[in-house]
Parts: sequence; structure tokens; C-alpha cells
Amino acid sequence: MNNQQNKYLFPLVVMAALYFLFGFITTMNNSTISFLTQAFGLDDVQRQLPNTFFYGAYILSIPVGFMLTKIGYKNGVLAGLALIVVGFFASVPAIMGGYYGFLSAVSVFAIGVVVLQVAASPYVNALGDPKTAASRLTLTTALNSVATTIAPIFVSILLVTPALADGETLPYNAIREIVSVPYFGIGAFTLVVLLIMFFLKLPEIKSEEQVGAVTKTYKSSAFKYPHVWIGSLAIFLYMGIEIGIPSFFPDYVRSLGIEGVNPVDMLKFYWGGLMVGRIIGIFILRKFKPALILTICAIGGASLLGASFLLSGTLPHLAMWLFLATGLFHSIMWPVIFNLSLEDLGPNAKVASGIIATSVIGAAILMPIMGSIQKISGSVIIAVSALFIYYAYMVFFATKGSKIRT
Repeated sequence: MNNQQNKYLFPLVVMAALYFLFGFITTMNNSTISFLTQAFGLDDVQRQLPNTFFYGAYILSIPVGFMLTKIGYKNGVLAGLALIVVGFFASVPAIMGGYYGFLSAVSVFAIGVVVLQVAASPYVNALGDPKTAASRLTLTTALNSVATTIAPIFVSILLVTPALADGETLPYNAIREIVSVPYFGIGAFTLVVLLIMFFLKLPEIKSEEQVGAVTKTYKSSAFKYPHVWIGSLAIFLYMGIEIGIPSFFPDYVRSLGIEGVNPVDMLKFYWGGLMVGRIIGIFILRKFKPALILTICAIGGASLLGASFLLSGTLPHLAMWLFLATGLFHSIMWPVIFNLSLEDLGPNAKVASGIIATSVIGAAILMPIMGSIQKISGSVIIAVSALFIYYAYMVFFATKGSKIRT
């Protein structure tokens, strides 16, 4: 076992670094919305397009999964890194084509992120004992959380819009000058990572390889495993949980009548909770079954959210903190869902990873639905109450759905 642990230690470190990279890029893309709104003079619909172009790339997850079965994990990672390099280098000159020219470059590095994510999760899952796979995924996603904490700071320091009069926008040359340093910088950094990865000798996980187990017979396709589809829906709804809290937090704070609080700044405590929870989860998931921990976290998150709603009229400040504290319970959901969805798949893991990753579009679909509920009902609490449905599904997936194989 020690020899196998040593064999997989360095590849795991490499994968953790990749999780940091695509976590940083994902959050950075979202954090640029304020800058782009001011620079290009965007309306309420246009300002959401960076997320549409970025998360829309996850539609390609299933084709990417099939591609990985042909070219392997390492070549998949190299392809993803190459697309990120091209996308970031192209972003700066693409600005001369206007806002939509810039978004076309965003879609290129977004596809690169999708390729990395589809390749990374099953690879980390396979790097060692299957019993500790959830712990390994939690370790890598913990570094992903560190990146999501750093990225907004990076954007706020380097992407600063000059003071503009109402209705004024920046010339394309000025926008290009502002974004050139961070975007070329990230492109250059990724290029270095790409070159390092090219010369590294990473073990290619054989499709039939299972540590500590005998070779077994698998179905002919990932599409034939019910728990893959059930897990895919779990990721879809999880995106509503993870993104729902920060998306509706500013409106929730206003509904509480709390003054002197910057809701955007306060979100650092939510994302910080995800980071802390994932660090703790690394150790917890080595001692307890992932399905049990997922059940506890779903119930815990629902309990905090319910308590926040109940105290919203009497103790608004406590209600606000309970709302933010849900991040602690959301922390391990992603890696555990992914781990449970990829169990017992053997050679089908790469395609299954693509199926599951496609469900990240839940962030782009569920938020507008919840927003419409808020608009119709006039209540942010009614809109966010949709999370109770998502939490209930997590409990079902952990206790029943993830065990369905036929």
C-alpha cells in the first residue's frame, strides 16, 4: 500500500494544482462582471452573459468524456490547458471586436476549463484506494476553494475602472490596456503549467484497474448506470444550493432591514466556510462513509437555512449569519456526489464524468427560475425556499439513489 501511495502522491499534487487553476479562472470570470458592466455600459441582461458563455461550455462535457476515452487523462489535461492558454491570450486582442468579441475568447478558455474538470475528477478518483476517493476529491476541491477566495481579490486589484460619468463607456483601447496584464499573465502562467505537464510522466489509469479489488465485468456504456443519471441530477440541484445562497444574499440582507453591511463583502464568509469545511472534510471522509456525511450535511444546511428564516423577523443579524454559515455544510457536497456517482464504473468513468459535469448548467438554469419566483411572489424567502427541495434530493441520493445499479 505504501508503494502505491508513493506512486500516486505526485500525480495527486498535480491534480490539486489543476483544481486550483480552474477554480481561480471560474471565480475570476464571475468577478469581472462589475468591471465589464462599467467599461462596456452593459444592461441587466448583457451583464449576465459572461456566466452564460462560461457555464454554457459545460454542454460539451459528454463529448469531452468520449474524447478522454480515446486520448487518455494526460492528453485531455494538456488539451484543456492549451485551450485556456489560447483563450486568455486571445481575450486581449478580441476586445477590439467589442463586448461579444471578448466573450468569444471567454468561451474558448471556458471549454478548456470543462476539459480539465471532466478529466480531473475521475483521475483523482482512481489515484489510490477507492475507500478514500471522496477524501482525495475533497482535498483537491479544498484548493479549488482557496482559489475562489483569492480570485475576487485579484480582480479587484488589477481590474479597476476609471471614474465614469453616467452613460459613459471606455474606448476599446482603454479596456484592452486594463485587461492586458491580468489576462496575459494568467495565459503565461497556464502556458508554463502546460509545458511542465507535457514533460511529466503521469500514470495512465487503466480502465480495468481497481486498487485492492479483482477485475470485474462492467456494462457496455456509462449511460446504462442509473446512479450516474441520479448523480447527475444531484450535481444539477447542488449548483442551485451552492450558487443560490450568494446569488440571493444581497436581497436577503435588504429584506432583513440590516443597515451598514456590505453584502458583497460579507460573502467572503460564505466562501470561507466552504474552504474550511473542505479542509475538515479531508479527514472526516477518511473515517466515515461519504453517503452518511452527505446526508448529515444536507440536513445541516437545511436546518441552518430554516433557522435563519424563522429568526429573520426577531434576530436579523443572527439570521444573516446562519444564512452564510450554510457554506460550511455545502463544502463537501460536490466531491462526495461526484465520488458516489463514479463508483463501480471501470472503463465508463470518463464518459460518466462528462455526463455528470454537464449538470453544472444547473447554475445557469435554476437561478433564473428562482429569480422569477422572487419576482412573482415578491419574497426572497419564498424563492430561496426552493433549496429545501434540493436538500431533500441530496438525502435521497445519499441514502438510496447512489446505490441503484440496475
